[in-house]
Amino acid sequence: MLIAATSDIHFPKGYENFLKSIDKMIEKPDLFLLAGDIVNNGNLSEFDKFYNIIFGKFNCPIISCFGNTELPNFREDVKKRYKDIKFLEDESFKIDIKGKSVGIFGTTGSLEQATSWQKINIPDIEKIYEKRIQLTESILREMKTDFKILLMHYVPTFKTLEGENPKFYSTMGSRTYENIINNQKPNIVIHGHSHFGIKTAWLNSIPIYNVSFPVNKDIVFINTDNIKPGLTKFL
Repeated sequence: MLIAATSDIHFPKGYENFLKSIDKMIEKPDLFLLAGDIVNNGNLSEFDKFYNIIFGKFNCPIISCFGNTELPNFREDVKKRYKDIKFLEDESFKIDIKGKSVGIFGTTGSLEQATSWQKINIPDIEKIYEKRIQLTESILREMKTDFKILLMHYVPTFKTLEGENPKFYSTMGSRTYENIINNQKPNIVIHGHSHFGIKTAWLNSIPIYNVSFPVNKDIVFINTDNIKPGLTKFL
Protein backbone atom coordinates (compact mmCIF):
# COMPACT_ATOMS: atom_id res chain seq x y z
CA MET A 1 0.00 0.00 0.00
CA LEU A 2 1.30 3.44 -0.93
CA ILE A 3 0.31 6.21 1.49
CA ALA A 4 0.70 9.93 0.83
CA ALA A 5 0.61 12.21 3.86
CA THR A 6 1.16 15.82 4.84
CA SER A 7 0.28 18.44 7.45
CA ASP A 8 1.05 21.97 8.60
CA ILE A 9 0.86 23.63 5.21
CA HIS A 10 -0.76 26.60 6.94
CA PHE A 11 -2.43 28.12 3.90
CA PRO A 12 -1.89 30.79 2.67
CA LYS A 13 1.72 30.58 3.90
CA GLY A 14 2.55 27.27 2.25
CA TYR A 15 0.45 27.72 -0.89
CA GLU A 16 3.19 28.07 -3.51
CA ASN A 17 5.45 25.30 -2.19
CA PHE A 18 2.55 22.90 -1.82
CA LEU A 19 1.39 23.66 -5.37
CA LYS A 20 4.89 22.85 -6.66
CA SER A 21 4.86 19.60 -4.71
CA ILE A 22 1.54 18.58 -6.26
CA ASP A 23 2.60 19.57 -9.77
CA LYS A 24 5.67 17.34 -9.69
CA MET A 25 3.89 14.38 -8.12
CA ILE A 26 3.95 11.24 -10.27
CA GLU A 27 3.07 8.60 -7.66
CA LYS A 28 -0.49 7.33 -7.42
CA PRO A 29 -1.17 6.69 -3.73
CA ASP A 30 -3.77 4.28 -2.39
CA LEU A 31 -4.53 6.58 0.54
CA PHE A 32 -3.99 10.29 1.26
CA LEU A 33 -3.74 11.30 4.94
CA LEU A 34 -3.86 14.85 6.33
CA ALA A 35 -2.53 15.37 9.85
CA GLY A 36 -3.99 18.81 10.50
CA ASP A 37 -3.16 22.51 10.26
CA ILE A 38 -3.80 22.61 6.54
CA VAL A 39 -4.92 26.22 6.92
CA ASN A 40 -4.30 28.99 9.43
CA ASN A 41 -6.95 30.15 11.88
CA GLY A 42 -9.75 28.02 10.46
CA ASN A 43 -9.89 30.02 7.23
CA LEU A 44 -12.48 28.30 5.02
CA SER A 45 -11.56 30.27 1.89
CA GLU A 46 -7.97 29.06 2.23
CA PHE A 47 -9.19 25.48 2.52
CA ASP A 48 -11.05 26.09 -0.75
CA LYS A 49 -7.68 26.87 -2.35
CA PHE A 50 -6.16 23.71 -0.91
CA TYR A 51 -9.04 21.60 -2.16
CA ASN A 52 -8.84 23.14 -5.64
CA ILE A 53 -5.17 22.14 -5.84
CA ILE A 54 -5.75 18.50 -4.90
CA PHE A 55 -9.02 18.09 -6.82
CA GLY A 56 -8.52 15.37 -9.42
CA LYS A 57 -4.96 14.67 -8.28
CA PHE A 58 -5.88 11.97 -5.77
CA ASN A 59 -8.10 9.14 -6.98
CA CYS A 60 -8.02 7.51 -3.56
CA PRO A 61 -9.64 7.95 -0.13
CA ILE A 62 -8.65 11.18 1.64
CA ILE A 63 -8.70 11.01 5.44
CA SER A 64 -7.97 13.91 7.78
CA CYS A 65 -7.70 14.78 11.43
CA PHE A 66 -7.72 18.38 12.64
CA GLY A 67 -4.88 20.51 13.96
CA ASN A 68 -4.78 23.13 16.67
CA THR A 69 -5.31 26.04 14.24
CA GLU A 70 -8.54 24.47 12.95
CA LEU A 71 -11.08 25.56 15.55
CA PRO A 72 -14.53 24.03 16.23
CA ASN A 73 -16.65 26.28 13.99
CA PHE A 74 -14.30 25.71 11.07
CA ARG A 75 -14.36 21.97 11.65
CA GLU A 76 -18.12 21.76 11.34
CA ASP A 77 -18.18 23.96 8.23
CA VAL A 78 -15.45 22.07 6.42
CA LYS A 79 -17.00 18.67 7.20
CA LYS A 80 -20.27 19.81 5.66
CA ARG A 81 -18.59 21.37 2.63
CA TYR A 82 -16.19 18.60 1.61
CA LYS A 83 -18.05 15.33 1.78
CA ASP A 84 -15.37 13.45 -0.17
CA ILE A 85 -12.82 14.03 2.61
CA LYS A 86 -13.36 11.89 5.71
CA PHE A 87 -12.63 14.04 8.76
CA LEU A 88 -11.98 12.12 11.96
CA GLU A 89 -12.43 13.72 15.38
CA ASP A 90 -11.51 11.11 17.97
CA GLU A 91 -13.10 8.41 15.84
CA SER A 92 -12.11 5.55 13.60
CA PHE A 93 -12.77 4.67 9.98
CA LYS A 94 -12.38 1.40 8.14
CA ILE A 95 -11.68 0.98 4.45
CA ASP A 96 -10.58 -1.85 2.17
CA ILE A 97 -7.44 -1.27 0.11
CA LYS A 98 -6.02 -3.92 -2.20
CA GLY A 99 -7.95 -6.67 -0.49
CA LYS A 100 -6.88 -5.70 3.03
CA SER A 101 -8.90 -3.97 5.72
CA VAL A 102 -7.32 -0.71 6.89
CA GLY A 103 -8.41 0.91 10.16
CA ILE A 104 -7.59 4.56 10.86
CA PHE A 105 -8.08 6.35 14.16
CA GLY A 106 -7.91 10.13 13.80
CA THR A 107 -7.46 12.65 16.60
CA THR A 108 -5.94 16.06 17.25
CA GLY A 109 -4.08 14.40 20.12
CA SER A 110 -3.05 15.72 23.52
CA LEU A 111 -0.42 17.85 25.19
CA GLU A 112 1.41 17.16 28.41
CA GLN A 113 0.98 20.83 29.22
CA ALA A 114 -1.83 22.92 27.73
CA THR A 115 -0.76 26.24 26.25
CA SER A 116 -1.64 29.50 27.99
CA TRP A 117 -4.13 30.33 25.24
CA GLN A 118 -5.82 26.95 25.60
CA LYS A 119 -6.14 27.30 29.37
CA ILE A 120 -7.90 30.64 28.90
CA ASN A 121 -10.08 29.79 25.89
CA ILE A 122 -10.89 26.08 26.15
CA PRO A 123 -12.68 25.07 29.37
CA ASP A 124 -11.50 21.78 30.88
CA ILE A 125 -8.77 21.37 28.27
CA GLU A 126 -6.83 18.98 30.53
CA LYS A 127 -9.88 16.72 30.80
CA ILE A 128 -10.31 16.84 27.03
CA TYR A 129 -6.72 15.69 26.59
CA GLU A 130 -7.15 12.91 29.12
CA LYS A 131 -10.32 11.70 27.42
CA ARG A 132 -8.58 11.63 24.03
CA ILE A 133 -5.80 9.49 25.43
CA GLN A 134 -8.27 7.01 26.90
CA LEU A 135 -10.33 6.91 23.71
CA THR A 136 -7.26 6.37 21.54
CA GLU A 137 -6.25 3.33 23.56
CA SER A 138 -9.73 1.79 23.69
CA ILE A 139 -10.47 2.21 19.98
CA LEU A 140 -7.08 0.91 18.87
CA ARG A 141 -7.55 -2.07 21.18
CA GLU A 142 -10.94 -2.85 19.64
CA MET A 143 -9.84 -2.28 16.04
CA LYS A 144 -9.80 -5.59 14.16
CA THR A 145 -8.25 -4.83 10.79
CA ASP A 146 -5.32 -6.11 8.76
CA PHE A 147 -3.54 -2.76 9.02
CA LYS A 148 -3.93 -0.11 11.76
CA ILE A 149 -3.01 3.57 11.44
CA LEU A 150 -2.91 6.15 14.21
CA LEU A 151 -3.35 9.58 12.60
CA MET A 152 -2.91 12.59 14.85
CA HIS A 153 -1.76 16.20 14.85
CA TYR A 154 0.18 16.60 18.10
CA VAL A 155 3.29 14.50 18.56
CA PRO A 156 2.91 11.12 20.35
CA THR A 157 6.57 10.87 21.31
CA PHE A 158 9.34 13.36 21.93
CA LYS A 159 11.62 11.25 19.70
CA THR A 160 10.51 13.16 16.59
CA LEU A 161 11.06 16.53 18.30
CA GLU A 162 14.84 16.48 17.95
CA GLY A 163 15.67 19.92 16.55
CA GLU A 164 12.88 21.70 18.44
CA ASN A 165 13.56 23.70 21.61
CA PRO A 166 13.31 21.15 24.47
CA LYS A 167 11.59 23.63 26.77
CA PHE A 168 8.56 23.52 24.47
CA TYR A 169 8.32 19.73 24.15
CA SER A 170 5.53 19.43 26.72
CA THR A 171 3.36 21.90 24.76
CA MET A 172 3.84 20.03 21.50
CA GLY A 173 2.68 16.54 22.40
CA SER A 174 2.38 13.84 25.02
CA ARG A 175 4.58 10.84 25.75
CA THR A 176 1.55 9.08 27.23
CA TYR A 177 0.84 7.89 23.70
CA GLU A 178 4.08 5.90 23.71
CA ASN A 179 2.56 3.30 26.03
CA ILE A 180 -0.58 3.16 23.91
CA ILE A 181 1.45 2.63 20.74
CA ASN A 182 3.62 -0.05 22.35
CA ASN A 183 0.61 -1.86 23.81
CA GLN A 184 -1.89 -1.59 20.95
CA LYS A 185 0.67 -1.77 18.15
CA PRO A 186 -0.70 0.24 15.22
CA ASN A 187 1.30 -0.58 12.11
CA ILE A 188 2.25 3.05 11.60
CA VAL A 189 1.76 6.38 13.38
CA ILE A 190 1.48 9.64 11.46
CA HIS A 191 1.60 13.09 13.07
CA GLY A 192 2.36 16.73 12.31
CA HIS A 193 2.72 19.91 14.41
CA SER A 194 6.52 19.80 14.68
CA HIS A 195 8.01 22.23 12.16
CA PHE A 196 11.66 21.74 13.17
CA GLY A 197 11.80 18.13 14.31
CA ILE A 198 12.91 15.04 12.42
CA LYS A 199 11.06 13.00 9.83
CA THR A 200 10.93 9.57 11.48
CA ALA A 201 11.53 7.73 14.72
CA TRP A 202 10.83 4.24 16.04
CA LEU A 203 9.04 2.95 19.11
CA ASN A 204 10.33 -0.60 19.18
CA SER A 205 9.14 -1.96 15.82
CA ILE A 206 6.59 0.78 15.10
CA PRO A 207 7.53 3.67 12.78
CA ILE A 208 6.48 7.20 13.72
CA TYR A 209 6.29 9.66 10.82
CA ASN A 210 6.37 13.43 11.22
CA VAL A 211 4.71 14.48 7.93
CA SER A 212 4.84 18.21 8.65
CA PHE A 213 5.36 20.07 5.38
CA PRO A 214 7.94 22.46 6.90
CA VAL A 215 10.10 19.47 7.90
CA ASN A 216 9.77 17.43 4.72
CA LYS A 217 9.42 20.26 2.18
CA ASP A 218 7.20 17.91 0.23
CA ILE A 219 4.37 15.41 0.46
CA VAL A 220 5.55 12.27 2.25
CA PHE A 221 5.09 8.92 0.49
CA ILE A 222 5.23 5.74 2.53
CA ASN A 223 5.32 2.33 0.89
CA THR A 224 4.11 0.03 3.64
CA ASP A 225 5.58 -3.00 1.86
CA ASN A 226 9.06 -1.56 2.44
CA ILE A 227 8.75 -0.80 6.15
CA LYS A 228 11.20 -2.77 8.26
CA PRO A 229 12.36 -2.03 11.81
CA GLY A 230 15.23 0.43 11.62
CA LEU A 231 14.70 1.05 7.92
CA THR A 232 12.12 3.43 6.50
CA LYS A 233 11.91 4.10 2.78
CA PHE A 234 10.42 7.24 1.31
CA LEU A 235 9.59 7.28 -2.38
